[in-house]
Amino acid sequence: MADKRDYYEVLGLQKGASDDEIKKAFRKLAMKYHPDKNPGDKEAEEKFKEINEAYAVLSDPEQKSKYDRYGHAGVDPNAFQGFEGFGGFEDIFNMFGGAFGGGGFGGFGGFGGGQRSRSAARKGSDIQKTMTISFEDAAFGATKKIKLTKYVKCKTCGGTGASPGTSKKTCPRCGGTGELRTQQQTPLGSFMSVSPCPDCGGSGQINESPCADCGGTGRVRDTVNISVNIPAGVDNDSVIPIRGQGEPGINGGPDGDLYIVLRVKPHKLFERKGTDLWLDIPISFEQAALGDEIVVPTLEEKIKYKVPAGTQPGTVFRLKGKGIKSLRSNRKGDLYVKVYLEVPTKLNKAQKKAIQEMGKTVNDECYSKKTGFMNSIKEFFS
Repeated sequence: MADKRDYYEVLGLQKGASDDEIKKAFRKLAMKYHPDKNPGDKEAEEKFKEINEAYAVLSDPEQKSKYDRYGHAGVDPNAFQGFEGFGGFEDIFNMFGGAFGGGGFGGFGGFGGGQRSRSAARKGSDIQKTMTISFEDAAFGATKKIKLTKYVKCKTCGGTGASPGTSKKTCPRCGGTGELRTQQQTPLGSFMSVSPCPDCGGSGQINESPCADCGGTGRVRDTVNISVNIPAGVDNDSVIPIRGQGEPGINGGPDGDLYIVLRVKPHKLFERKGTDLWLDIPISFEQAALGDEIVVPTLEEKIKYKVPAGTQPGTVFRLKGKGIKSLRSNRKGDLYVKVYLEVPTKLNKAQKKAIQEMGKTVNDECYSKKTGFMNSIKEFFS
């Protein structure tokens, strides 16, 4: 345990962070170091495992509480194995909790609370799924269908785990608590030890007639079709939560959630920077020198734009509101058009001669940058 990093440090959080802060930090780091995004990167793989281990503890209220009080020892199942006659760390908590009225070490505010009963309702596990969409779907929004293989509630038993027409019964040995309490006498006095009921496995219920389709678990693997509403303006690594589409809840608890992580295909023409779009357009020497009206494509239409005479290569024009809609408002970004000069190739004799004749008539004074550069060279060597 000595070489383990603090779980809050792993997620980049301060001790006592809220559930929302923990979940947000986990999603951000998990996407950054996910093996799919870092193929063959052993360091990223180890970080991903470390992040998942930290989240597994801090996302569980019971585990988080023990970790906050006792650090890694509180969540290590091998801790305190040297105490003969006890099942581990939890039995020690329960023993002393019973001795002091179930509230831990009295006024010392120490151990207490006990472990969460296995019969308690628990939320189902969340699921993460990656979806690849087109550039246009990200810009304008869309509704897509995905197929997902996951655990679902067994239709035969309705998720109860019992055969149709039957139901689970309260365990007679533990009375439905899922726990057995044993009074123990020690030199320090009388202590109460708590352990899972062996008859019901800690669930508090006996299933005398398990459902044949799910084997009594209440859930089965199935492939389902899920509709995903993609809002306009999403980008790479945007996450769409779909509530209740995770795995089924346990003991009547709510279903988990599904998180869709988006991957956006690149566009053939446009490059995206936030809500702005960038586009490179080639123009001829004649268009750059004399000016011309060119056709500029946008994501929605073609528009005409007047290139002024004397336009230099690399000049950028802005077309306001022709970018992508913001996720947080109705405002649209802009389209930035960068022009570059295309030099003609494969010229015939007549074309070459025409260019040469033009070169004779256009003197250096027409080229301000060239003239300035030549003057700088003269000054440098003078």
